[in-house]
Amino acid sequence: MTELRLGMIGFGAIGQQIARQLSTVPVGAILSTPRALEQTRAVAPAGALVTADWDAFAAFAPTLVVECAGHAALRALGVRVLGLGADLVIASVGALADHETEADLRRAAERGGRIVIPSGALGGLDVLGSARHAGLDKVRYESRKAPAAWLGTPAEDTLDLRAVTSPVVFFTGTAREAALAFPKNANVAATVALAGTGFDATEVALIADPEATGNRHVILASGAFGEIAISVNGRVLPDNPKSSVLAPSSLTRAIEMAVARCVI
Repeated sequence: MTELRLGMIGFGAIGQQIARQLSTVPVGAILSTPRALEQTRAVAPAGALVTADWDAFAAFAPTLVVECAGHAALRALGVRVLGLGADLVIASVGALADHETEADLRRAAERGGRIVIPSGALGGLDVLGSARHAGLDKVRYESRKAPAAWLGTPAEDTLDLRAVTSPVVFFTGTAREAALAFPKNANVAATVALAGTGFDATEVALIADPEATGNRHVILASGAFGEIAISVNGRVLPDNPKSSVLAPSSLTRAIEMAVARCVI
């Protein structure tokens, strides 16, 4: 079996949590931005190459790269990573809602490494994917978070988040619309869409709830197979209330699954 050589793009709150959780695979190289380079070096695992230079990162010859740096980073670097022959684990799944980005990455994967999409902050993608083969007609995804988690997003264009006193549905639309409008909050919507009926057939509702105790994700699906109702209420990352503790953990699991001899 080929040795797994792990690289990471970005090393913020999610990347650092992944590094803390890993027990079997060391982080070998981290690609940073020039602005964050010194800060990243200060918190990087001992022995890891930390660089802002693509050529130096590529020379490390990673076999698996985890992207946790945002939509722009995935668009700029995803094709390059796959071109190295490395598998690419994507955190910023919502970037695939852009037709050109998805097409470019899929073409690159046909010639190079695989695209790996983790479950993120929810569960049930296995049964949703199975239902797609058994007959899946309708999928609805709901995201319920505290108002503060929606600050800095288009939600502020429709309501005063600091004055919300009861749950408010401020967005309804397709998974494509949600993922593109809320790039830091709706990556899960994109993941649900890819597992099920696609970006344009997946219904999405985004909710600001002042009584939310975490980030709640709900999948409702129906079809010839039967019905699915899945709900996950995840604790938020202390350094990033827009994301859940489960999000980096799902990336950690994807890394470990790449070397596991028993896969579940």
